[in-house]
Amino acid sequence: MQPQDDTHEPLREPANLVSRRAVSMWTVEALVVLAVLLAGQVVWWWFDRDDPVWHWVVAALWLVLGGGYALVMPRWRYRVHRWEATPEAIYTQRGWLNQERRIAPVSRVQTVDLHRGPIAQAFGLASVTVTTASAAGPLRIEGLDVQEARWLVEVLTAAAVAETGDAT
Repeated sequence: MQPQDDTHEPLREPANLVSRRAVSMWTVEALVVLAVLLAGQVVWWWFDRDDPVWHWVVAALWLVLGGGYALVMPRWRYRVHRWEATPEAIYTQRGWLNQERRIAPVSRVQTVDLHRGPIAQAFGLASVTVTTASAAGPLRIEGLDVQEARWLVEVLTAAAVAETGDAT
């Protein structure tokens, strides 16, 4: 379907990348998940000593797939994750295998939250969650420098308060 009006700007990626430190944060998060899976394998190995061949096969697969995941996923996510805030809307793009691009008008913003888990805190990063009056759920921007995240929360909160719409 072709647009009726050629005066609209074409859909583009949001302008801002997340912090480069997000790659390290996502790598550590992946390694934590892999460590939990490894612990499960060790328990399995401990209780099932009858056929060690399967343990070695699973260990080799785990090493290849887990190592690939920890190396590829964070860098891929960094290339995809973007955000932008304008006076009219907030734009997000996120994911790695499943990618999502969302645009929410400022008039639909209900709450703006800043979140810092322990790993994010160690890297000086934060996430911003923008809850809107949308069935699609909140917009989330992960891996922002903490100062940039605080600035974004202030800007979006001020814009939402100044908006005269009812966010429904």
